[in-house]
Amino acid sequence: MSGHHRTEISRRGVLKGATALGALGLLAPSAWVNPARAAIADGEVLTGSHWGAFYAKVEGGKWVDVRPWEGDPHPSHQLPGVMDSVMSPTRIQYPMVRRAFLEEGPGAKPETRGMNDFVRVTWDEALELVTGELKRVSDTYGPTGIFGGSYGWKSSGKLHNCQSLLRRMLNVGLNGAFVNSSGDYSTGASQIIMPHVMGTLEVYEQQTVWPVVVESTDLLVFWGADPVRTNQIGWTVADHDGYIGLEEFKKTGKKVICIDPWRSHTAKFFDAEWIPIRPHTDVAMMLGIAHTLYTEELHDADFLDEYTTGFDKFLPYLLGETDDTPKTAEWAAEICEVPAEKIKELARLFQSNRTMLSSGWSIQRQHHGEQSHWMLVTLASMLGQIGLPGGGFGLSYHYANGGAPSANSIVLPGISDGGAAVEGAAWLTEAGAASIPVSRVAEMILNPGKEFNFNGKTQTFPDVKMVYWVGGNPFAHHPSTQELIEGWKRLETVVVQDFQWTPTARMADIVLPATSAYERNDIENVGDYSARAIVAMKQVIEPMYEARNDFDIFADLAEKLGARDKFTEGKDEMAWIKGFYESAAEQAPARGIEVPGFDAFWEVGIVEFEIPEENKQFVRYSDFREDPLLEPLGTPSGLIEIYSKNIEKMGYDDCPPHPMWLEPIERLGNGSKFPFHLDTAHPNSRLHSQLCGTKLRDTYTVAGREPCLINPADAEARGIVDGDIVRVFNDRGAILAGAVVTDEIRPNVIRVSEGGWYSPAAGSEAGTLCEYGDVNMLTVGVGTSSLAQGNCGHTALVDVEKYTGEAGDPVVFTTPAEG
Repeated sequence: MSGHHRTEISRRGVLKGATALGALGLLAPSAWVNPARAAIADGEVLTGSHWGAFYAKVEGGKWVDVRPWEGDPHPSHQLPGVMDSVMSPTRIQYPMVRRAFLEEGPGAKPETRGMNDFVRVTWDEALELVTGELKRVSDTYGPTGIFGGSYGWKSSGKLHNCQSLLRRMLNVGLNGAFVNSSGDYSTGASQIIMPHVMGTLEVYEQQTVWPVVVESTDLLVFWGADPVRTNQIGWTVADHDGYIGLEEFKKTGKKVICIDPWRSHTAKFFDAEWIPIRPHTDVAMMLGIAHTLYTEELHDADFLDEYTTGFDKFLPYLLGETDDTPKTAEWAAEICEVPAEKIKELARLFQSNRTMLSSGWSIQRQHHGEQSHWMLVTLASMLGQIGLPGGGFGLSYHYANGGAPSANSIVLPGISDGGAAVEGAAWLTEAGAASIPVSRVAEMILNPGKEFNFNGKTQTFPDVKMVYWVGGNPFAHHPSTQELIEGWKRLETVVVQDFQWTPTARMADIVLPATSAYERNDIENVGDYSARAIVAMKQVIEPMYEARNDFDIFADLAEKLGARDKFTEGKDEMAWIKGFYESAAEQAPARGIEVPGFDAFWEVGIVEFEIPEENKQFVRYSDFREDPLLEPLGTPSGLIEIYSKNIEKMGYDDCPPHPMWLEPIERLGNGSKFPFHLDTAHPNSRLHSQLCGTKLRDTYTVAGREPCLINPADAEARGIVDGDIVRVFNDRGAILAGAVVTDEIRPNVIRVSEGGWYSPAAGSEAGTLCEYGDVNMLTVGVGTSSLAQGNCGHTALVDVEKYTGEAGDPVVFTTPAEG
């Protein structure tokens, strides 16, 4: 970087800039009793969230409105739900204990979990119960009796990272005597396969930036990706800078193609060509395109020779020499239901243009999902445009505004989980006595002692007796809800710490009320990829009811375990936050920038950073393309590995050493008795299950249920009309949903968004009918393969019918009565 850039710091006018998003006035906060006094009596407080930075308006000590930060180019319509989440009827008000657990002890009457039979206790009683169970289970069952690998999107903020805090407490208080988890539900297959293929996780890497795409890309292909919908959120504080790129590309009028079973928000935004592929057949379609490229001599042989390894071993499969099945466009068309001529046309179109293949994560979140992105990389390699401006592939344009140019900024550290640092990887720790792939939780609980494969190693599931879940909601995001229900029955103790009565909290023995992100102080970067600002996440109101900060809850538990000083390191909330900021500020001189002292920063509430011109020209893999010897990839060969010798050595039948079409456990067209594929895509007005328990729900539900998109021909054949309650079912379970008849979904596919809260029907056998619309009642619980053991949340065949039974109001959106 040349020159020195002084960071621009502007004092945000407390009541200025009243250009609020129109939808923000749509929803009034839910009524609540005994409102806490506000952190300020009147005015606005700047803070941050997964949905962006915003001002919280306080009047008379109550939070009454939200206004987007003026630096947000595309505020999310979900912000009113953020406010309502703090005050909704689903708020956990007091420490609660399941009656049978309290009266009869651990493991008593597990069938009453989820029956809402709770007794209110004091904080002292609750903490004593939790501490007693941590000690008892650890002493009785050893270091792998407790599962503390809590998973979920938590809240933004570097201090109140509830997952890190839980593990920190278990590490310092129990000397690491717990079972951890690795990976995530979003990218479980890709983050294991991509290091073998590209030498990096890839799914969370910066993309070729949008200004380059706008300038140089001729053809933009979104394959199972919907960035217009999904870029509303970010892991840190969403910057929404990706929308600038989307809007600028739209202005160019250049061609956009969306390959997706439904006509997505992105397809409509661009008026793109929509190719309604049959779900789970992406690899077959890619192979048909690849076969056309090769047989018509459109592939880039020089790129394959110089930058990849193993194409020669993949080619016999592509041409059918190894299995007597050439992967022709005609072969692919039979599987994916895209005409062969269209597949051939795409091959020629991709080759004759500077093409960016932007893939979503949905195509790897399915059985054999490892093959999808591996084949996408192989296809991009055959086109030979990887490392060129505007060409190649990208796996994160749809996530947290990937492709937004990065600022010359300082990056905040966060609180550690207290585990031992991994040599050579300072950002990683080895926490816990054992670890499992995160989507294998139910399988672990149900199968203690069972061996399983994972990325070249054979491991054994531990015998877990206690689960401590904080800031997550597995009864909305874990595949195969009925298996999770069965697993829960085996547990002796379940502790849930959260701020809302999620379906998971209702399945707990001990429930601890935590504060929301807006009842405490924290600090966070703005922009997962841009990091263009740091925002002070200032407390908006005092903690409501008896809610306490996660940090304080775990500090007290650590104290009862004799390790408070190790947990807190002698610092309170503001001391930790100041330490994070000052640690980051030490980076400033090396970056040629100046930042204010902490007190000045905290008073203003935000510090912004400039984006250098050179960062607006970033091209992914340009260095590798320029000199693959001096800038090798992190693979064993240093090249793109179309054939992986490491995977070959593993010998997995379900993950061969080069990308292949492998029949999934179920899909349309392979003889299943269920005629519909259930598309479980990300919702438009939630972050997975977050904000489901708010008044945002009133803006999208149909007949009080999750919407179910169904094609007009399919609806007519079943006597279903718009607004009907429908029953979606298979052999694993059933849900009720509200019909939306639309030609924006292809025939034989229905769409119900993931993240709907599990609400079992009264009187039904546990795990058979959800009255609201938890799609994981219907998804399979298997891992993607022996390699990655990832999440298969998009693998589900179902049937649908008009529901004629009695449909009660879902109970999950109310507060359990106190005993």
